[in-house]
Amino acid sequence: MAYVAVTGGQEAIAEANSLVQYYRVKGSPRSMDIELMEKQLRLLVDRVMGEGGIYAPEYAAIALKQAEGDPAEAAFLLRAYRSTLPRNHYSLTVEPADMRVIRRISSSFRDVPGGQILGPTYDYTHRMLNFSLRHEGDEEITAFVSQFAGDGVHQEGSLTLKKVADLLREQGLMAKVVRSPAAEQEEPFDITRQKMTIPSTRAARLQTLARGETGAMTALAYSSMRGYGVVHPTVGELRVGYSAVHIPHPYSQDGEDDPVYIGEMMLTEVETINSFKQDAQSGDVQFLLGYGLCFGQNEVKGISMAILERSLETAGTAPAQDEEFVLTHIDSVESNGFVSHLKLPHYITFQSSLDQIRKVQVNQQEKAKKKEEEQHAADATNREAAQSKDLQHSSV
Repeated sequence: MAYVAVTGGQEAIAEANSLVQYYRVKGSPRSMDIELMEKQLRLLVDRVMGEGGIYAPEYAAIALKQAEGDPAEAAFLLRAYRSTLPRNHYSLTVEPADMRVIRRISSSFRDVPGGQILGPTYDYTHRMLNFSLRHEGDEEITAFVSQFAGDGVHQEGSLTLKKVADLLREQGLMAKVVRSPAAEQEEPFDITRQKMTIPSTRAARLQTLARGETGAMTALAYSSMRGYGVVHPTVGELRVGYSAVHIPHPYSQDGEDDPVYIGEMMLTEVETINSFKQDAQSGDVQFLLGYGLCFGQNEVKGISMAILERSLETAGTAPAQDEEFVLTHIDSVESNGFVSHLKLPHYITFQSSLDQIRKVQVNQQEKAKKKEEEQHAADATNREAAQSKDLQHSSV
């Protein structure tokens, strides 16, 4: 694609950037605090972290402030920043089964070991505007937090809960995950450093889905549930909580198991129960599992990911079952970037189309003129023939 330089373009761009800054802060008596954005816009921060592919709540809040609340632009900023960072360590495998749970529900079973834990959610509230937030003050927030924390009932016991899928596996109702020793030693596929090809591996698909745009994934998952696909699952378990992250000790010898704890991150994990099939080897009839995992608390994305993951594992012609269609259209950075690039100069490409249209118009005008001349000539010939015929009749 070719572009042409615009005289004075650099100065105009600088002024445009200044206008962005002006429109961002005009009419504001004070600047938004990054820490407050990180805490009070946590769901938006979680979404941007997931689509940006980096777990950094503070940086996600900065990106949102810079992007004036546009999640696609904020994810783009985070993704660009992430690409500049060195990779110093590979963490050990994080096991969500050991998650410190703050929310855990199952739509498949009413009574699950450990019980249903509603946790922080809007699922059971009325969607009505809370106008009291207009005048919410610092003292009111402090008083509420102090009262709620003081009235809370703390029970002793483990915050880790056994997974519903594991219970089904123990009863032979779901296939057990068995990995060969060779697969355990295999280097994980990394979509940030390796080119993904179609058909891709399951690891590449899950990574792409984990960074996918929430709205796009929800739309495709919804299409499958409405009939443009074959997946309409039941949520076996949805859990939100904190998982510990460890890295190998930098001075450990081969064979030593001495990991170093570096922190924890909030995750949303969803395991859906889908239609069952008969195992070819054992002959057992077992449920099929759909899996979703993403940063922060983003439950709709987690469910959508589980639906799409199962859809891509199922052969079919629906949009949600087309691997290339799904994986190449859910990335917010690529899709927004490609759509937004239409705002860039396309003078030469448009001029080419314009020249072609003008040539067609000239050809049509020439054809019309030629046709008109031929019509005039035919009319003259007809008039002469008519006059000759009249003369012959008069002579008789």
